[in-house]
Amino acid sequence: MKDTHTINTLNKLIETCKDGEYGFKASADHAVDPQIKQLFDARAQDCRRAAAELQTLVVQRGGKPEDSGTASGSVHRGWVAVKGTLAGYSDLAMLEETERGEDTALKAYREALKEDLPIEIRSIVEAQLQGVKRNHDQIRTLRDQHKATAT
Repeated sequence: MKDTHTINTLNKLIETCKDGEYGFKASADHAVDPQIKQLFDARAQDCRRAAAELQTLVVQRGGKPEDSGTASGSVHRGWVAVKGTLAGYSDLAMLEETERGEDTALKAYREALKEDLPIEIRSIVEAQLQGVKRNHDQIRTLRDQHKATAT
């Protein structure tokens, strides 16, 4: 018997991970500093791995895993492109936008953990949440450093 509730929760997180993957990749394409490019590429890979882990769990539960991001994630990436075009792509702008994306990811993971999930699923989601927190904090620290040097 399929656990539709768990499958739906996992699929929402997969979409969040895919949004992160696409967002970090797009930001890497526009970043100037090679270290920031490398960071964004690494975070995109992390998001892809997290999505793959969740997709496996969905399949194990008899569900069809999501394989793309959300419409709101697509809109956000479009906004990044518009903002970058109008203001000129800068590392600070890319850091600000990726931090916004990580804020959304944190919210999605916290919402998922409010759900009644099987213990083995909960532990994986909690571990992934810790990764999202690390990403967020690292991006925020870099953003703050870039703000300080820009003024």
